[in-house]
Amino acid sequence: MGTPAFACPSLEALLALPDPVVGVVCQPDRPRGRGLALTAPEAKQVALAHGVPVLQPERLRDPAFQQALAALAPDLVVVAAYGKILPRAVLDLPRHGCINVHASLLPRHRGAAPIAWAILAGDDSTGVTIMAMNEEMDAGDILLQRATPIGPDETCGALTARLARLGAEALVEAIAALEAGTIRPAPQPAAGVTFAPRITREQGRIEWTRPAVELERLVRGLAPAPSAFTTLDGEVLKAHRAALAPHAPGAPPGRVVVASPDGIVVATGQGALRLLEVQLEGRRRLGAAEFLAGHHLVPGACLGI
Repeated sequence: MGTPAFACPSLEALLALPDPVVGVVCQPDRPRGRGLALTAPEAKQVALAHGVPVLQPERLRDPAFQQALAALAPDLVVVAAYGKILPRAVLDLPRHGCINVHASLLPRHRGAAPIAWAILAGDDSTGVTIMAMNEEMDAGDILLQRATPIGPDETCGALTARLARLGAEALVEAIAALEAGTIRPAPQPAAGVTFAPRITREQGRIEWTRPAVELERLVRGLAPAPSAFTTLDGEVLKAHRAALAPHAPGAPPGRVVVASPDGIVVATGQGALRLLEVQLEGRRRLGAAEFLAGHHLVPGACLGI
């Protein structure tokens, strides 16, 4: 059970094992892209390429879906970024239960957006957890964990791709240990629980009164989507890449202090932020030099006002 690209390495790893994958459950096709064409989830595309049956219920409590799932007679259900909470009827169906590939070192960052929140929180490292699922969100027993450092310039997109591969490797290892009977589930510790709810578009708004170090993490944590953003002359300006810049004494937050091919330096509540790649809404992404060549942006201009 999985929907986006994060689920694909785990699915491909399962397909490479001797035990057959009897089916894939993912969310329904949704409109995507600039033309809003109905698009199949990445996990569905992989499943169809391998001739694996696909179920796409709107509701997991739908009796017709539960009957179709039961007809597949799975021994084990693997969940990787499916996007919905599993009801008890689904959890109880496979005789070996349901296990989840979660992109954090639980109990830190339970929820829908653990990778983004790890970057937003300034964590030095993160990882993946293979856990036994229950009816609580990401609160099941830990079967296996693998840690990895977060690169100082790593975006959410890049880290997601890395953790997807690490999760697939950990999943194969955990299944082998379950089959061998060598794994010992461990309850999650009560201390250290944090939550990582779904990121809203408004959370991407750059509040220039915040410290530059937090805003740099905001840009990385929301790249490539939904993107951190500000406004320029009333238009939405997305920030795709940014870096810390030397302090801009005396400049109010949001004021452009340097506009050069090396970047657009903006004063913040503490320090300054250098915008390296930006995008006006509805137009293409541009490096600072290319953006400034086509837009009159000079020191003294204000962003976010």
